[in-house]
Amino acid sequence: MSVMTSTLALQANGSAPAKPPAAGAAPAQRRVDSRLLLRESRELVIEHLGQEYRLRRTRNDKLILTK
Repeated sequence: MSVMTSTLALQANGSAPAKPPAAGAAPAQRRVDSRLLLRESRELVIEHLGQEYRLRRTRNDKLILTK
C-alpha cells in the first residue's frame, strides 16, 4: 500500500492523516477518534497485559478510563 493510499484510508476512517516525520524529528503520535472506538456503544473493554480496563463515555460526552 502506498503512503498516499494509506493516508486517504486514514482520513476516510476519521483519524488524523499520517504525515511523514521531518528529518531528525520524532514520529507523530497516533491519533484515533473516540467515535471509531466506541461506535454506537457507551463503553469499551480494553485488555492490556492481562488486565481489563473500561473506557466509558458519560452523558456529558466525557471519557472515563477505569480498571
